[in-house]
Amino acid sequence: MPHTSSAKKSLRQDAKRKERNRAVKKVLKTTLKKFATVLPTGTPEQKQAEYNASAKQLDKAAAKGVIHKNAAARKKSQLAKKLAIKK
Repeated sequence: MPHTSSAKKSLRQDAKRKERNRAVKKVLKTTLKKFATVLPTGTPEQKQAEYNASAKQLDKAAAKGVIHKNAAARKKSQLAKKLAIKK
């Protein structure tokens, strides 16, 4: 347990950040799974809509610092490649 007041505050801040990051990651994973389920069976419009939603969530997560911007770019590229193959 922390002893100094600054260490106690840091612990509180870390807990808040952890919760926010987990929430963002949860939404991101849900969106990516939804894209993966629509990919084999959905219409082209559905696929494009899910890709756009996934890309948006990846960009938001990168902007908030939850994931690295290069990781977001790499994942968007992978999704776009899968989308192009299915078209």
